[in-house]
Amino acid sequence: MKKVGIIVTNTEDWTARALFDAVIQKNFYPIFIKLKDTEVTIDSTINYTSNRTDLSELDAAIVRDVGSGPIESVSFRFDVLRQIENDGTLVVNTPESIQNAANKYYSSYLMAKENLPIPRTRIIQNTENALKTLDNFRDALIKPVFGFKGIGIVRIKNNTIIESDNSMNTQQVEKLVQNELDRKGMLYIQEYIPNQGRDIRAFVVDGELIGAIYRTAPDKKWISNLSQGGSYQRCILSTEQKEISIKAAKTIGSVFAGVDLIEGDHKTMLLEVNGTPSGAGIYKAWNINPANYIMDYIQKQMRI
Repeated sequence: MKKVGIIVTNTEDWTARALFDAVIQKNFYPIFIKLKDTEVTIDSTINYTSNRTDLSELDAAIVRDVGSGPIESVSFRFDVLRQIENDGTLVVNTPESIQNAANKYYSSYLMAKENLPIPRTRIIQNTENALKTLDNFRDALIKPVFGFKGIGIVRIKNNTIIESDNSMNTQQVEKLVQNELDRKGMLYIQEYIPNQGRDIRAFVVDGELIGAIYRTAPDKKWISNLSQGGSYQRCILSTEQKEISIKAAKTIGSVFAGVDLIEGDHKTMLLEVNGTPSGAGIYKAWNINPANYIMDYIQKQMRI
């Protein structure tokens, strides 16, 4: 029986469980793998094990979550994925595509090269130019380059810090910018797109849009991530929005992706692509299970 590893940090995560069940439905053997438990022995041979599972024996691996941690440990986990991929294991999504998506700076570069509609973005390494950029944008977001779930985003509008609940923070913008630069060494600044208090999460698998939802921010807030209290509703994309979503996933190189769009005053903009997205929102809104589509792709590849 073919063995499919499901790379997770939390085995009770909705998407992890959905993938586990989808693997069983395809008559494959599912194994939860936590990369934080992985050890490698390099001798006359190279052995990869995770909690007594030999990773070289996996026929495929689906990456739900690599996990966070110090740069050395995260880099090691991606190296392991790349190595088992090089040795013949089908890894979905590929380590390269996940890294492309996770790095907001590099993904913005890739999107711009493909003429996808992204907000104006500046990457700055000194306080003076950061303040000039914020003044030029008037309403802007400072985002963590490797952030997730809307955590760590700072909004600055007309030289005032705007909290997630739209209240004003009295801290001086210059001091905040300097503190952020001292901590990170660079800033990723993106123009804030005025909107209706919601964004769109489109789910793409194997070059096809399988469903989309609106994510609406809680009352009086501007961050709409479901993990931050946002609500979901069904969304039917326009032809243009479908094309943007599919092209964005392809540009990142991912088999499956959560593509985040926002409807501005005049056009839809592409915010980012998630290479390890949750499928819970699409399932709850549409009864569409992305895990089944992902397993269809894997089964198709294994038959080649």
